[in-house]
Amino acid sequence: MVNAKKLEKAEARLKAKQDKRMERDSLKSSGPLVLEEASASQAASKKETRMESSGKNKSYDVRIENFDVSFGERVLLTGADLNLAFGRRYGLVGRNGLGKTTLLKMIASQSLRIPSHISILHVEQEVAGDETPALHSVLECDTTRESLLQEERELTARVNAGRGEGTEGARLSEIYAKLEEIEADKAPARASVILAGLGFNAKMQQQTTKEFSGGWRMRLALARALFARPDLLLLDEPTNMLDVRAILWLENYLQTWQSTILVVSHDRNFLNAVATDIIHLHSQRLDTYRGDFENFMKIKEERLKNQQREYEAQQQYREHIQVFIDRFRYNANRASQVQSKLKLLEKLPELKPVDKESEVIMKFPDGFEKFSPPILQLDEVDFYYDPSHYIFHSLSVSADLESRICVVGENGAGKSTMLKILMGELAPVRGIRHAHRNLKIGYFSQHHVDQLDLNISAVELLAKKFPAAKTSSFHLHNLMLYNLVTENSGQCHLESTTINCPAAPVLIVEDRGGVPASAGELRCLGGAGRAPCCQPVWRSEESSGLCPDDYALGGVILVSHDERFIRLVCQELWVCENATVTRIEGGFDQYRDILKEQFRKEGFL
Repeated sequence: MVNAKKLEKAEARLKAKQDKRMERDSLKSSGPLVLEEASASQAASKKETRMESSGKNKSYDVRIENFDVSFGERVLLTGADLNLAFGRRYGLVGRNGLGKTTLLKMIASQSLRIPSHISILHVEQEVAGDETPALHSVLECDTTRESLLQEERELTARVNAGRGEGTEGARLSEIYAKLEEIEADKAPARASVILAGLGFNAKMQQQTTKEFSGGWRMRLALARALFARPDLLLLDEPTNMLDVRAILWLENYLQTWQSTILVVSHDRNFLNAVATDIIHLHSQRLDTYRGDFENFMKIKEERLKNQQREYEAQQQYREHIQVFIDRFRYNANRASQVQSKLKLLEKLPELKPVDKESEVIMKFPDGFEKFSPPILQLDEVDFYYDPSHYIFHSLSVSADLESRICVVGENGAGKSTMLKILMGELAPVRGIRHAHRNLKIGYFSQHHVDQLDLNISAVELLAKKFPAAKTSSFHLHNLMLYNLVTENSGQCHLESTTINCPAAPVLIVEDRGGVPASAGELRCLGGAGRAPCCQPVWRSEESSGLCPDDYALGGVILVSHDERFIRLVCQELWVCENATVTRIEGGFDQYRDILKEQFRKEGFL
């Protein structure tokens, strides 16, 4: 139930915010808007300052001590310490909105002090589109190699033109020695392997950067970073832009990374494969755990249990002392003992109970009308946008109310196109699409934010789409209800809510890998009287998956790049490639083995 007083306060805050925004808009003509920005402050270390100025600091370890990070008036970190040992790979985890991405930006911009001899590269923005071929764009990242080659070309041209001064030969010898030392001749092959691992075939590697979409340019930015090999590599959700094949390659590539990595990711399997340490951002501080994500979860759970036990034991001790104080407070003979007990209470450290994350419950319908098969089917379907290039040829697939299907394949293989054909948004060029006449399909798009009006509050958005529904049935946090959609980190919660309202016997979820994680463990109920499901619905950094039994009597078709999510949800795996769809009987394990064998044959591993 919604707390009316809290909602009134939230509404008042929203009105004040809107008034402030209107005031800023009215001043737009007289000057630029002052937007909230992130800022960082750090206590100075005289010893490190002296070492830095003297040039004696040769360590590549990163030590940032006693620093604060804020965004506008909101404090994200206070008195925090961050220690990154050179050569280790750190996974940065925590609930959405706590400041993980902001922390990376503060490090990359050197708002937090990093020794000047440590090179930092933050993969944040996509590569600009221009006439530069993809392969050359990656090679340009090695500035040392590029400058040596440029100088070599200039000196050679001068000698050939007879304008030499006699020193060119010696300098050219030095350049050739340095080029040999950095293995410059192997650079194109190394860049090509990185691009191929991230999904760029030979033809794509020669295409200009302006020919690629934003997603592929982000892959180019990642390829450039991997090729440049900085001392500290900062990655923010690198798997969001990748398909399963590229994710698997990236996991293997980063396992042999020689310098330091700090990566923000909600992909549990990726962190287990890559991270040697986990840094947990919570309660405005950073805690570091040795080991992968699974080990972090075990240790964290044990710490929380111990913390709760210590808190409960102290509470009992406090109550025991308080009983004595209350009993003898007015007894003159016990006055000294009462005073002693009061001082003891004051000296006790203030322990806090475990701060449990709020649990959001999402309700699915208890069941649907049983349809006689076939429910949803494509029979010998051909489809193309251009007759010279078939997207699908003789495609035959089917789904029913018990299906738990995951569709995988490289980007551009036709996964989204197949979903549109299944939903009836695209008509086959040849072949038949059959859907039961009473079939309704719930759809969650990877481009869900594009479907939302970001300039109205969450409750207004939901009320517009579902006027008959009660606000309390949406299961959003009270304050989130009256925030503008653009201010909510849980935009995906809004769109996932829109799936649940209409009863849909078949649920299609496209690209869960790109959706931000929820604030806590999200569970669904199959309906009235059913126990909570065995797995959470939408993932957080601690959990992931949709329990196959939850969507009672409804089919699920999922396009995802998240390995753990796939394993929890799917009973069938469809691979989209070569203008058709192949069912993998051995599930994800067999698909993973197939990809690894392909990598070995192609020399990527």
